[in-house]
Amino acid sequence: MKQFFVTCLFLTLFLHLAWGQEQILPVPSHRPSPAQQKQIARKYGMFIHFGLNTFQDQEWTDGSKPASSYRPTTVDTDQWIRAAKEAGMKYVILTAKHHEGFCLWDSKYTEYDVASSGNTTNVIESIAKSCKKYDIGLGLYYSLWDRKVNADVKDPGKDAAYNEYMLRQLDELIDIVQPHTNIVEFWFDGGWEKENYRWPVKEIYQTIKSRQPDCQIGINWTIGLPDNPDAHPVLPENQQDGYPIRYFPSDFRLGDPYLPADNDPKVFTHEGKEYYMPWESTICISERWFYNTTDKKYKPVDELAKLYHQCTKNDNILILNCPPDRSGKIRTKDIQLLKELQEKIQ
Repeated sequence: MKQFFVTCLFLTLFLHLAWGQEQILPVPSHRPSPAQQKQIARKYGMFIHFGLNTFQDQEWTDGSKPASSYRPTTVDTDQWIRAAKEAGMKYVILTAKHHEGFCLWDSKYTEYDVASSGNTTNVIESIAKSCKKYDIGLGLYYSLWDRKVNADVKDPGKDAAYNEYMLRQLDELIDIVQPHTNIVEFWFDGGWEKENYRWPVKEIYQTIKSRQPDCQIGINWTIGLPDNPDAHPVLPENQQDGYPIRYFPSDFRLGDPYLPADNDPKVFTHEGKEYYMPWESTICISERWFYNTTDKKYKPVDELAKLYHQCTKNDNILILNCPPDRSGKIRTKDIQLLKELQEKIQ
């Protein structure tokens, strides 16, 4: 791996914790913080699943597919963001790294990235520039589970090295985006692959918030059960006020792809303190997250409008998935449906 020296990892992780940085944590409250209020006001955004899986006709791959198989003919991030803007969306979330570990930027810490692929465009930098151009918020999806770098996820002895790998990559992503725009959300996934306490959630929160204070951080399947904080899944319809936060600290709840209950609870607990946490829904405009040659069935616009209203009432948020195809552009049908939906909900 490029410039990745395992012998330095444990020392670096120690320094992360020992530099004397004041720990950043959410403030207990029954009402949304100013940053949460901004998230709630965004209300509606676009999920953009794009990457190695776009070229495999698979939703999840295992890290064995060659980086060279990622080969979009272009990466038209202006088209993606323009489509979101014209649909009335306020932000987008892009899959910076999915479960297979392929990175949409040139990472110092792995060769499984765009620099080794069939199209070396730094997609993170490109979308950051497009978001600034069209005045759209940028969020990033990052999978905690990495089937390429951390194949031995069940082995606790590998945790320290991989945790440091993640923290370094999060710093890289902020370095790329920050000259152009802010990151409004980090959307983390894949935590179910090992016990929640083994993930460096406080270090992740600290790394991001120390540089992007208003960035909202969520980890999929956020809430546990009173008698088992690591219970998975706890569906939104079964969540109640006071249930434990499975991944603390975090700012909002996720449970992909389920919808919030009517009058869903908002106040959850950690170590006896209560925290306000809105819900963010994730829905596919068609049937698949990543582009797939067999993905031909779209949700009717009336169904999408019904889903929009269910997902955005009660101070909750919706991101609607519209995957770019192998040409690096969002499909014509997606754009048509987004326009029709905008007419119904505006």
